[in-house]
Amino acid sequence: MQIANPIYDVVFKYMMEDAKVAKLLISSIIGEEIEELKFRSQEFTTEIEKESISNKPGILTVYRIDFTAAIKTKEGLKNVIIEIQKAKFATDIMRFRRYLGEQYTNSDNTQTITINNVPRKSGIPVISIYFLGHQLDHTDAGVIGVKRSYTDLITGKSIKTRESFIESLTHDSYIIQIPKLTKKRRNELEILLSVFDQSSRVEPYHHILNIKEDEYPKKYGHLIRRLQKAVSNGEMKKRMDFEDGMLDDLKEMQRSIDNLEQKARTIAEEKDRIAEEKNRIAEENAELRRQLALLR
Repeated sequence: MQIANPIYDVVFKYMMEDAKVAKLLISSIIGEEIEELKFRSQEFTTEIEKESISNKPGILTVYRIDFTAAIKTKEGLKNVIIEIQKAKFATDIMRFRRYLGEQYTNSDNTQTITINNVPRKSGIPVISIYFLGHQLDHTDAGVIGVKRSYTDLITGKSIKTRESFIESLTHDSYIIQIPKLTKKRRNELEILLSVFDQSSRVEPYHHILNIKEDEYPKKYGHLIRRLQKAVSNGEMKKRMDFEDGMLDDLKEMQRSIDNLEQKARTIAEEKDRIAEEKNRIAEENAELRRQLALLR
């Protein structure tokens, strides 16, 4: 069976606009049942002058979709942010931090709680999920959970209760390394996430994945059919082509930046070498003057 490649922003957006699919994917990753879900996606376009970086005229339109889901679990309201990134760029981490900061400062992401019979505003706990199309530097795990725990550092005992102060200022995070999602399926989460496995690409543009539907439990059928339906969507194909072109331009710009940084490092190293040589010559001249002074 052929499905649209969900690593593309436009396909991921289409997949997640289905509330049933969004609940399934998010709850499977965070390991919590979702009672309610309100999904929001925001599209951004930014124009960058290509000539200022790559010495080529023209405008690069950067298109991104950021996802936020307000969910309700047994533990209460939570705010889930999802980022999907096909390729690795030097600016990724700071962009992720900026978006995370926006969620923390957004007044919509607050709730009223009652403490000692006094109503107070508190931040809704944040959960971040990152789908990476590239590998991390030191970790081979396909799915990584960064989950907080409370510990009394005096007694060493675990604290089971949750505090709104702590929940408002810290968060759990989940990282999916798509290149590490191999054919080996060890649990249901790995089976579900295998729809992102890029080893099943079947054509040169990487828009289509070829999967075996019978390898997936029936409860994942709705998600599979959603991605299958996306294959025949002509507008989606155009948007995927657009993403490919944008990614190529960004990679070219990144190479130009890397080359400029390498040239800057080379110039700086040459300046340091020249400065060291000047110091060496100055020291030798000083020593010669000292020896001439002794001869006199």
